[in-house]
Amino acid sequence: MAAITKERRKEIFAEFGGNEANTGSIEAQVALMTERINHIAGHLKDNKKDHSSKTGLMTMVGRRKRYLQYLAKTDLEGYRALIAKLGLRK
Repeated sequence: MAAITKERRKEIFAEFGGNEANTGSIEAQVALMTERINHIAGHLKDNKKDHSSKTGLMTMVGRRKRYLQYLAKTDLEGYRALIAKLGLRK
């Protein structure tokens, strides 16, 4: 599994941020972080003893959680749409 390519980043920013130059929107940041979390989770399935990656994964999950809390506080409808689009909160 390769790292996230520049093209994939641009697709994520275009889809969630409005255009590919809008890298600062909270929705785009959460979407990119979700992509990275899924990538690292796949890596950890094969490499169970990679503790440094596990630590980084937990840090990213916590940061995404804080971003989602901020989004829910400021834009509840946007939060719900993002959660549904990313497939979070089963």
